[in-house]
Amino acid sequence: MVAGAVVIHQSIPVLDVQYRCIAKEIEGIVNMSAAAAAPSSPAFRQAERGLEAATAAAVDLTVPEMDLSASTEPPQFVPSIRSGSFSDIGHRSFMEDDIRIDDLSAPLGSLLRCPAPSAFYAVFDGHGGPDAAAYIKRHAIRFLFEDAKLPWASSEADKDFVESVENSVRQAFLLADLAMAEDCTVSSSSATTALTALVFGRLLLVANAADCRAVLCRKGKAVEMSQDHKPIHASERQRVEQCGGFVYDGYLNGVLSVTRAWGDWDLKVPPQGSPSLLIAEPEFRHAVLTEDEELLIIGCDGIWDVMSSQYAVSIVRRGLRWQAARQPP
Repeated sequence: MVAGAVVIHQSIPVLDVQYRCIAKEIEGIVNMSAAAAAPSSPAFRQAERGLEAATAAAVDLTVPEMDLSASTEPPQFVPSIRSGSFSDIGHRSFMEDDIRIDDLSAPLGSLLRCPAPSAFYAVFDGHGGPDAAAYIKRHAIRFLFEDAKLPWASSEADKDFVESVENSVRQAFLLADLAMAEDCTVSSSSATTALTALVFGRLLLVANAADCRAVLCRKGKAVEMSQDHKPIHASERQRVEQCGGFVYDGYLNGVLSVTRAWGDWDLKVPPQGSPSLLIAEPEFRHAVLTEDEELLIIGCDGIWDVMSSQYAVSIVRRGLRWQAARQPP
C-alpha cells in the first residue's frame, strides 16, 4: 500500500468523539459507534482534542458542556469513541492491506466483561498475496476474543488486568499463526503483519508483530506506541543472529524485510532445534488515556516509509481543525 500526506489529508472526515465526566453512580454507561461517513479514522476529543485510531487516515474530537453539580466527587474521565479507516491500493495490482475496526460490545455482547468503552482496531498488512490478511480479518474476533478468553474486569483496569490481557493477546497471535498454517485456503506463500489496539475504559493496549505502527498524539506530540520489527534494528538483528540467521542488505536471510509476521512458514523452520528466525509473538505497549491524548493513528509501512510519526500527527491535526472549521455552528 502507498499512503502519503495527500492521501491522509484527503481522507479525514470529522468524527465527533465525546469526553464525558460521569458521576460515580452511573459510570460505565458510554456508547461507542463506528463512523457512518466515508473513509476516515478514529479519535476522541477534549475541547479541541480527542483520541483516534486509523490506517492511512485520522479522526476528530469534541467535548460537550458538562454539568458536574450532581456529584461532589472529582469528575472521572471516560472516553467515548467513534472510529473510521481508509485504505489505498496504490500502484499494486491487488489489495493486501486489511483493516478491522470494531466496537467490542456489538460482536461480543454480554461475553465482554471489561471497562467501558471497549474497542478494537487492527491493521493486517499482507505480503505474498492477499490470502493471509483476508483470513486474519475474517477470524480476528474469534482468535483474539473468543478463543483467547480475555480476562474480566468490571471497573478500572489494574496491573493484573493488563498482564492478563497481554497474555491472552500473545496466545491469540501464536494460535492465529498456527491456525493459518493449517488452513488449506491460505496460500503457503502468503503472510501478514499484525498490529492491534485495544481500548478498555482508559486503558490503551497496543500489540505489534512486524512493521505496522501505532502513534499516539499527546498535546500535539507524537508518542510511538510500537516498535518496527525490521532486521536493521539492533535488538531484532541480535535475536535473528542468535537463532542462526543473518541479515543481508536490511533483509532477514536476504529475503524478508520484517522479523515478525504471521505466515512465511519456510522461515519458521528452526535450524537444528534453535528458536525460529521469524516469530509471530507480539510486543506490547500501553498507556492510560487522559484529556491530553488527542488521537491514535495506526497504519502499515506504506505510511511510515514516507513520513515521520510527528509529521503524520501534524497532518491529521491540521485536517481535523480544517474540517471542524467547515462545520455549522
